[in-house]
Amino acid sequence: MTDSVLISPEQLSTMMGTEPVVVIDTRDADTYAAGHLPGAFNMREIFTFLASSTAEGLEALKSTFAEHFGAVGLSGAETAVFYEDALNSGYGQSCRGYYLLTWLGYPNIKVLNGGFSAWKAAGMAVSTDQPTPAAKTFPANLSGADVMLTKDDVVAALHTDIKLLDVRDIDEWTGESSSPYGKDFAPRKGRLPGAKWIEWYRFMKPSAQGPVFKSPLEVQAECATAGIATDDTVYLYCFKGARASNTFLALKQAGFSDVRMYFGSWNEWSRDDALPVETAAPILQAKTPVLAMAA
Repeated sequence: MTDSVLISPEQLSTMMGTEPVVVIDTRDADTYAAGHLPGAFNMREIFTFLASSTAEGLEALKSTFAEHFGAVGLSGAETAVFYEDALNSGYGQSCRGYYLLTWLGYPNIKVLNGGFSAWKAAGMAVSTDQPTPAAKTFPANLSGADVMLTKDDVVAALHTDIKLLDVRDIDEWTGESSSPYGKDFAPRKGRLPGAKWIEWYRFMKPSAQGPVFKSPLEVQAECATAGIATDDTVYLYCFKGARASNTFLALKQAGFSDVRMYFGSWNEWSRDDALPVETAAPILQAKTPVLAMAA
C-alpha cells in the first residue's frame, strides 16, 4: 500500500524533525526508563487495559483513551506513532494502540516497524529523559471506523460465511491453556466454534533489524492456508485484543477490505457460560516455516 501505517526508523527520525509527532512507548515503565526514543511518552495502558464489549464497557474504553491520548498531546493535528520493544516480544501492544486510534477515528497513525530493537539497530539516538507532555484536547467529533465487534456480533457470525480468525498461540488454540497469563487464568479453554487459526507470529519475518511485518503478498499467502481471501469479511480475536491488533494491521496493509476485531476476545467470551466453546481436538492447518520467536 502506498500510504503505509508502518514506518521505518529512518522515516520516523526524519518525521520527528519536520512535523508534529507524538511518539508513544507501550512498554512497561521500568523498561521505558532504561532507554527510549527521544521525546517518547510511556503509556502502558495501551497494553494492560481490559475491555468488555457491553455498551458501558466500550464507552469506558473510549473515554479512558480519549483522556490518555489527550494527556500526551494528541489533538488531531499530530501524527501518533506507537512502538514496542520488538514486534515478536510485546504481544502486539504497539498495534493495539493503532487499532484503538483507528476505532476512535484519529486521522494520522503510524507503528514503528521492528520496534525499539529496530530503532537501536539503525543506530538512532536513545534517551533516558522523561519529557513532560503538553496536554491537549483529544478531538471528540471524529467519525470512528467500523472495526469494533461485540460478543453479540460474534454470536451472529457463527455458522455464517464470515471468517472467524483465531490468532492466539498454539497452546490456547488447542485448549491446553486459557491465556498467555497462565493455563487456568480464564475459566474456560477452547476456541470459537468454526474459527480458523493462524498464529499471529506468522505475519512477521526476520530482518537485519529484527522481526518486521511480512509483505502484502506474503500475508495474503498465509491467509490462503486457512482459506481466507482479501475480499472475505474477517473477524479477528485473541485473548484481549493485542495479538489480534498485530494481525489487524498486517491484514489491512495487505489489502483485506473488511477486517474487524472482537476486542473483548477470549478474556470476555470464556467468562460467559452462555456462549458456546469448541473444545474437540482441532485439525491443525498446514503451516509455513516461520522464525522462532519468543513470546
